[in-house]
Amino acid sequence: MAHEPPSLAGAAWLAEPGVRRVFAAIGRDGDEARIVGGAVRNALLGLPIKDVDFATTATPAMVVARAAAAGLRTVPTGIDHGTITVLAAGGAYEVTTLREDILTDGRHAVVRFGRDWEADARRRDFTMNALSVDAAGRVHDPVGGYADIVARRVRFIGDPAMRIAEDRLRVLRFFRLHAWYGAGDLDPAGLAASIAARDGLRALSAERIGQEMCRLVVAPRAVETVAAMDAAGILAVVLDGAADPAAFARLVGFEAAAGLAAAVAVRLAALACRSEAEVTRIPRRLRLTHAQPPRIAAAVAAAVQLADPPGPRAARALVYRPGPEAFIDGVALAVAAGRFPARTGVDLVRLAEGWPPPRFPLAGRDVVAAGVPAGPAVGAVLAELERWWVEGDFAADEAALRARLQQMAAAAQ
Repeated sequence: MAHEPPSLAGAAWLAEPGVRRVFAAIGRDGDEARIVGGAVRNALLGLPIKDVDFATTATPAMVVARAAAAGLRTVPTGIDHGTITVLAAGGAYEVTTLREDILTDGRHAVVRFGRDWEADARRRDFTMNALSVDAAGRVHDPVGGYADIVARRVRFIGDPAMRIAEDRLRVLRFFRLHAWYGAGDLDPAGLAASIAARDGLRALSAERIGQEMCRLVVAPRAVETVAAMDAAGILAVVLDGAADPAAFARLVGFEAAAGLAAAVAVRLAALACRSEAEVTRIPRRLRLTHAQPPRIAAAVAAAVQLADPPGPRAARALVYRPGPEAFIDGVALAVAAGRFPARTGVDLVRLAEGWPPPRFPLAGRDVVAAGVPAGPAVGAVLAELERWWVEGDFAADEAALRARLQQMAAAAQ
């Protein structure tokens, strides 16, 4: 057959000690274990493999007992849904008993355990995620996923509307997987079903939406996918407001020109934070992790200072206050907003990368020692002294700063 999946026998990742130990421990006494999902997909695409997940005909209790008999620790990470994490040879492997959906409400599913590999595959979301590989490296493809892997086509299993009704998050997974693994246009049937179901996204938790969007915006085809989501009316629902796909595209192009790594916070800021008011709305809407909101806020604040491209001296002053990262993020957002050309932005990035901000050498105790009485005046004098130093392009050394401090202290008396 033209799209018969190749064997993965001999693949280095399949021969890792932890993988072999899980296969040996679980796949016995009439039960079978296979690796499923993303690891198989990525292996067939020639992409790096991150997580190796197993499915098995063995019940969760059997998985725990057999792992213990093989000297392996287990963690009941999702035991209600049949998932046990097995720790082997330094790795953590999720092992899930085959399942069939009994009842779904668009967010959660009631399942029962089974032994039918094809039934388990058909309850999954997309064809390229439904392949499995056994201990011998033989790839099983009950729903024709390998043909879609070859074509780099993200396609729902069966009726897209039914798959989405089972879990509305699959709308965002459809776009996210296309951004990472797809080529060409989105699958028409999947796109139509996603548009029809877009209002249901409002019922999803902010955490689930945020997790998908954070992964999507840094994908290789994020620009095209975000534009498609916007045209489909899905982006406005997801972000609970207007977005700017054109600015997002300019940002991604600038990152490539400047050699900058993609950062979730900066990409979300370019896409959805068109004003300082949105700096708090977007992190709240997507329930972002603790590190991302401060970076978004610092980037937008730095971009506000960059209405026009600064010269080297002014640029160094702007780098000094928030630090190089925030300044570079601000430059990227300014270019994304179309305030100045990418080439100018690249020059500013190079300045920030090559100029480590100096440390201001004086502190409040130096001001008191110079004769300024303890109290609010100390902070005011220190701030003014630092401002003078920055405006002088950091040329004054510590001796010059102390001389200037003496003048200021004398004038204050």
